[in-house]
Amino acid sequence: MTAPVFVVEHFRAGGGGHYVLDGPEGRHAVSVKRLAPGEDVILTDGAGRWADCVVLGTEGKDRLIVQLDSVSEEPMEEPRITVVQALPKGDRGELAVETMTETGVDAIVPWQAARCITQWKGDRGLKALGKWRATAREAGKQSRRRRFPEVADLATSKQVAALLARADFAAVLHESGDEPLATVELPTAGEIVLVVGPEGGVSPEELALFAQAGAKPYVLGRSVLRTSTAGTAAAAVLLARTGRWS
Repeated sequence: MTAPVFVVEHFRAGGGGHYVLDGPEGRHAVSVKRLAPGEDVILTDGAGRWADCVVLGTEGKDRLIVQLDSVSEEPMEEPRITVVQALPKGDRGELAVETMTETGVDAIVPWQAARCITQWKGDRGLKALGKWRATAREAGKQSRRRRFPEVADLATSKQVAALLARADFAAVLHESGDEPLATVELPTAGEIVLVVGPEGGVSPEELALFAQAGAKPYVLGRSVLRTSTAGTAAAAVLLARTGRWS
């Protein structure tokens, strides 16, 4: 099994390359994982900088001392895959973020689509966005990623259209598509942006707006997936076909 991952805000090695992991992450390592001297751990800032470390010992219940000799930089993957995720009902948004993170998506954009039942407004919206970002962080650790997906601020349909217009390949998952996502020609670099609509579907007005931005509709298969699982399934297709899973 690969070494467990812990998040640090920044790397600050002490004398002799020793590093002290403290705070909530240190407590989890010491009191929950019960890591012992000689075990391997990975420290990362979640933005690509990481270090392969060995546990030297512990102090109290929340301080893990490790040997940190050097910090590496993980390059960004190509092509970059961004999923625009319409807001699902209940906690299905966190489920979508969790599984897309584990799959390998690079960025997630929450979208207030016209047919979304869920509305992110005021403090409730900020709290929901915080949950998405916390979920991406925890899922990134669980899946042993060194670079966690970015979770953007809530986007309007016009903002999504602008994002699609800048993409090297833009797609909308929609039943009106006459071409499967599994067979379309994909770029090997740049950015792919994929739009996943709400349970009620992408509206005709949104489809027209996205088409003007260069995004065509595509289908995944014969079955109809929930909005909380469609992004993960589509991302898996893209990751496999672009060679990122090879």
